Amino acid sequence: MDSKVVVDGIELSPVNYEIMKNQATVNIGMIGHVAHGKSTIVKAISGVKTVRFKNELERNITIKLGYANAKIYKCIEGTCQRPECYISTASNQKEPKTCKNKDCKGKIVLERHVSFVDCPGHEVLMDTMLTGAAIMDAAILIVAANEPCPQPQTIEHLKAIDVVGLDKVIILQNKIDLLTREQALESHEQIQEFTKESTAASSPIIPTSAQIGCNLDAILDFIVNYIPVPVRNYSTPLRIQVIRSFDINKPGCKPESYKGGVIGGCLTKGYVEVGDVLEIRPGILERVNGKFSCRPVRTKAVSLFAESIPLKVAISGGLVGIGTEIDPFFCRGDKLVGQIIGKPETLPEVYREMDISYSLFEKLVSGIPALSKPLTAKEQILINIGSCSSRVQIVSATKDSATFILAVPICADVGADVSVSRKLKGHWRLIGAGIILGGVAIPVLDSQ
Repeated sequence: MDSKVVVDGIELSPVNYEIMKNQATVNIGMIGHVAHGKSTIVKAISGVKTVRFKNELERNITIKLGYANAKIYKCIEGTCQRPECYISTASNQKEPKTCKNKDCKGKIVLERHVSFVDCPGHEVLMDTMLTGAAIMDAAILIVAANEPCPQPQTIEHLKAIDVVGLDKVIILQNKIDLLTREQALESHEQIQEFTKESTAASSPIIPTSAQIGCNLDAILDFIVNYIPVPVRNYSTPLRIQVIRSFDINKPGCKPESYKGGVIGGCLTKGYVEVGDVLEIRPGILERVNGKFSCRPVRTKAVSLFAESIPLKVAISGGLVGIGTEIDPFFCRGDKLVGQIIGKPETLPEVYREMDISYSLFEKLVSGIPALSKPLTAKEQILINIGSCSSRVQIVSATKDSATFILAVPICADVGADVSVSRKLKGHWRLIGAGIILGGVAIPVLDSQ
């Protein structure tokens, strides 16, 4: 059960209405191959377009992690049957009082407030997808029914959620409107064959079409009834993974209206309140004669937001905007991405050299051979730890352990999950996973 914590008379819980009405409390990853309809499904349910940045709009693909919150309501005391009794709205939309279905005026109640983490499906953006996997409570795998299954990133995304231990997966057989009945059945069989030995072996498969809104209510039904409420412990020390950081000040604004930098973070442990003093690690890195040290940054949470909704307290779920007193220069252009936030004196060491235990996947990924070859000394690999992605050089390695030097020091807990990727044919390919055993930490200087 959730550890009971009460703040300002409100019990912190993912299903407490006083929390849910303002903030998403469940993270659901949208995974799958490029152009299979992940962002379109999210927009159909939440009304939010996660493809927002200029280069994303030009190419019509997700490049950065996209977040979109949606509230899921259920009609009770009315004539609606499952799954028609479920509807969804945007997070900031006014709460409906009665059912909108024809000839039904049943009472509407809020069942879930979820955040969809829209992961890029392109192979060159696999490290971004792994960042998203680290913060998911469950996943929805989208498979385009009009293409053979599996496609390369369908394989790698499914392996990625296996790495982080997600066992609740809903499969959407999308673009069903483009197929005949016989073709749809053949596609269904391909999906079953592909997933039979994976974490999604017993997952429900929902035929759908995001473009015409087919079976959206069934998707909502499964989100509510198949995905369990996540178990949280709010009494543990606060941990926030920095996913975004930016400067909200417009060019030419007057000094008196200048505001501190804003951080977009995902809470993985504990909770945060407006006014809390926070520490960011590693903070500012310094290098003298080739040796690193770090100076953590301390600041105050002057404001908290879930999308456009102001919060007094924030718990795990969705991307939480944290207004700070930090010089916005240090937040501009995602400069703080990969750092960790917590209460002062509670954060782990910052490592320059790291020891891990690891295991490689037995099966080939994307049909490329030799992925299971053990790691070797002097090899360069890509690792993902939480929201941090870094290239590293291996110092020594055995078939199940490795020591490597990080290009840039990382703040991380011993026991944290690590994903391992190797460069093959010009692209990084996920080949295995491990955990942090320890390492060589750098000096931590007095906070600024």
